[in-house]
Amino acid sequence: MKRMIKTIGTIALGAIALAAPSMSVMAVERSYTYNYDYWGDVQDSPDFYTVTKVYTASDFGLDMNFSAPESMFVKDNMIYICDTGNNRVVQMERTGTEQFEVVRTFDSIKGNTDVKSLSGPTDIAVSDEGDIYICDKGNARIVKLDSNLNFLLQFNLPVDSTVNAESTFKPSRLVVDTAGRVYCIAESINQGLCKYEADGTFSGFVGATPVTYNWADYIWKKFATQEQRERMTSFVPTAYDNVYMDQEGFIYACAGGQEEDDLDSGAADAVRKLNLMGNDILVQNGEYPTYGDLYWGEGGGYEGPSYFTDVTVLDNDIYVCLDKNRGRLFGYDDQGKTVFCFGGNGNMDGYFRRPAAIEHMEHDLVVLDSLACSVTLFTPTEFGELVYQAIEQFDDGNYEASGDSWREVMKLDGNYDLAYIGIGRSLLRQEKYHEAMEYFELKYDDDNYSKAYKQYRKEWVEEHIVIIVAVILVAFLVPLSIGKIKEIKHEIDIADIFRN
Repeated sequence: MKRMIKTIGTIALGAIALAAPSMSVMAVERSYTYNYDYWGDVQDSPDFYTVTKVYTASDFGLDMNFSAPESMFVKDNMIYICDTGNNRVVQMERTGTEQFEVVRTFDSIKGNTDVKSLSGPTDIAVSDEGDIYICDKGNARIVKLDSNLNFLLQFNLPVDSTVNAESTFKPSRLVVDTAGRVYCIAESINQGLCKYEADGTFSGFVGATPVTYNWADYIWKKFATQEQRERMTSFVPTAYDNVYMDQEGFIYACAGGQEEDDLDSGAADAVRKLNLMGNDILVQNGEYPTYGDLYWGEGGGYEGPSYFTDVTVLDNDIYVCLDKNRGRLFGYDDQGKTVFCFGGNGNMDGYFRRPAAIEHMEHDLVVLDSLACSVTLFTPTEFGELVYQAIEQFDDGNYEASGDSWREVMKLDGNYDLAYIGIGRSLLRQEKYHEAMEYFELKYDDDNYSKAYKQYRKEWVEEHIVIIVAVILVAFLVPLSIGKIKEIKHEIDIADIFRN
């Protein structure tokens, strides 16, 4: 059914574009930010974010331009950029709303290590203690440094029976937990994330994606010869593209490049939330899965579903996925409902040529473009701040204030589904169940409607228990009394007959 909706939607959008080119141009200008309603229709939305500034190396005061930068890491007011093509890391401090100052750039490390120069660094993470972890891909290692860039530890190719000991270790992305354990993605390793203990010991793989396969190929393999099976494609898990660790220690992992049918059927996920056991615990209570755009039409050299290449998680549990296929950002709440969609491919501010990484600084978003060699800073608009305010007030237990904030959101966008649902949830927590049901019904939120209805029914029964008991007693006692009266009358009549 969803495939049919996508197809019809794509055909309709194409027809409109062909029939009214001028109208299409206006829609692009007007619909930078959009959302999807219950029916899967695209709904224009007030801009959730605005472009504060687009920075290049010269804007940061650097003498050397960036070259194919691949990733970023934000720690408090510090931002670290892996300038991969220049074999260096750039560390900057945010000193104002739009101001960044370079703290240092480094392309080498100090201390007791044979290889002191960085080679193609692809990712970086900084612990609470200030230790720096770098995916030194060109040198086939992950290095741990102190805050003064002194060498502390090295993480090497996993020692495991499933990993060829002769292969080259190519770590591409990593995260570090509060205990100093390292989780990394490495090229040619698709068993999940490589997990290392704080002392550098490899301790296994976690969070491998479910294996998907075609039933026809599976059955054919059962009857094929050994030589034929060797020539066929193996059924293996999909490798991750990027990882992010939130403030609670959960790992969000992107698995881009999934097959359209697997995404549509739910057999594969574009983004996962892994606990310590490597199990996916991402909540998806939205009407549609968290895989970006619903319509996958072809045009402008782009086709297929969204390709999530990175993800960042705000402190209010809103997670934002970066689509490198069409250069868009997709925000989801902790229930998997779409909060915003915006962006695109192009050379204008707010558009991208090859988006590679996304980070956040409080509510602000920072996006790294590896082809344009630029960094774009997005700041929430009034509409965006109101939505965040409503969500955070609800999380803090200020349900009445949250409902008021959602009503302010509705004044700016009367079609915003989350506003109705947000008001309903705030009323539900205030035990105004019947009012909450009305808001949930407006946006077809069956799950929350059922919760509100269950509580409303219980409340109604408690308030009318005396009447209910009285009615039950009357319904039971009246027929019983009538029957008893008839029985007594019958006995009297018989007694009179025998007396006469």
